[in-house]
Amino acid sequence: MAAPDAAPDAARFAQRIGAIAAPQPILGVREAVAIIVGIVIGAGIFKAPSLVAQFTGSPGWMLAAWALGGLVSLIGALCYAELASAYPHAGGDYHFLLRAYGRQIAFLFAWARFSVITTGSIALLAFVFGDYMSALLRLGPWSEALYAAAAIAVLGWVNLRGMRFGAATQNWLTALEVLGLLLVVVAGLYLLTQGAGAQPAVDAAKAAAEASGSGAPGWSAFGLAMVFVLLTFGGWNEAAYLGAELRDVSRNMLRALMISIALITALYMLVNWAYLYGLGLDGMARSNAVAADLLSVAFGRTGESLVAAMVALAALTSINATMIVGARTNFAVGQDWPALASLGQWDAGRNAPVNALLAQGLFALLLVALGTATRGGFQTMVEFTAPVFWTFFLLSTIALIVLRRREPQVPRPFEVPLYPLLPLLFAACCAYMLWSSLAYVRVGALVGVGVLAAGGLLLLVLNGRSAPARAA
Repeated sequence: MAAPDAAPDAARFAQRIGAIAAPQPILGVREAVAIIVGIVIGAGIFKAPSLVAQFTGSPGWMLAAWALGGLVSLIGALCYAELASAYPHAGGDYHFLLRAYGRQIAFLFAWARFSVITTGSIALLAFVFGDYMSALLRLGPWSEALYAAAAIAVLGWVNLRGMRFGAATQNWLTALEVLGLLLVVVAGLYLLTQGAGAQPAVDAAKAAAEASGSGAPGWSAFGLAMVFVLLTFGGWNEAAYLGAELRDVSRNMLRALMISIALITALYMLVNWAYLYGLGLDGMARSNAVAADLLSVAFGRTGESLVAAMVALAALTSINATMIVGARTNFAVGQDWPALASLGQWDAGRNAPVNALLAQGLFALLLVALGTATRGGFQTMVEFTAPVFWTFFLLSTIALIVLRRREPQVPRPFEVPLYPLLPLLFAACCAYMLWSSLAYVRVGALVGVGVLAAGGLLLLVLNGRSAPARAA
């Protein structure tokens, strides 16, 4: 059965421009792991643990929430490994949604990704970088905005030089980022071995740990905790956008995802143990900067500077990785819609979608300017990102089941074990997270609906422009 809303003219158009230049498989498992880990481990791990501690209410449930986040991510990764190995494409989720539901739903996803998920994330991370760099060296009244714009401009230039250069930069940034997280673990170990200087915090942590058998949090509270846990785990699905550029994708996609999630889960558990031991559960819940508070207890004022550098580095790492995968969606849209053909051009020499990268960077800079002018709009942007993200995550998971039924003849080098149980389980998790994010966001969700409505209007315009071409 053909995919709904199939458009032969768009397919022929994609074939024409794809014959000029296309993504090449130049990435190995190490580069893929560096990109995935770099996307996932962002500034969230320096903020979310305090919120998770508030909502869970006990050390046992708090650590269980982080372990559950790793398990849910692992199940989702198995689903994405099947999709990405069966349908390797630079468009990632966009390509899966296109095959399963047709051009309309796929375009709305691409629009949401361009206007909210990717460029919004880049701009927000750039502001995080600006905030923490300003704590180290302030550049005047516009310091945060200047640092934010500079981060986007410099990393945009790095990726415009080509995929090899961007991936090499990502390897170094991710290695430094992981070392920064290990510094948090070292702080916890230091407090463990140097009880004299930090005895009050250690005693509080032990008292909290003894209360781990206290009452379980309610479903609503635990659901909100999982919103922040899975937000901190979010980004591993971006591996799907590397499908066309990963060597031996049928084997290496699964390896890259499994290694990444295992590494991330281990780091998160260790970091949260360090927070808990150094500050205690109540100290975590009350903290506005949990990593800064921990390193301040362990290393004094020097710890505060170390945290500022760590968070700034984590933001840079996530910006670079998000730029790499985010532009691939714009490239895929440009291949499917003749009116957006300029986005679908691939530079063979640099092995990168240059125009898509430029459009993404310019829009992110526009959001930085908007955030600087309003000084309040980005909080709403953060809020409406979660419902939009989980809506399309749910649709992508269901797409696996749809494509199994619609295209059984397609070779699947890897198949999800316990099918359809695991895909349905992950879809249920996505639905639960969508409900939880809506319960948390409320007003912000309306803004997300407005963004999707704007994408619907743009879709009508593009359909109107492509109608004469189909008639001809």
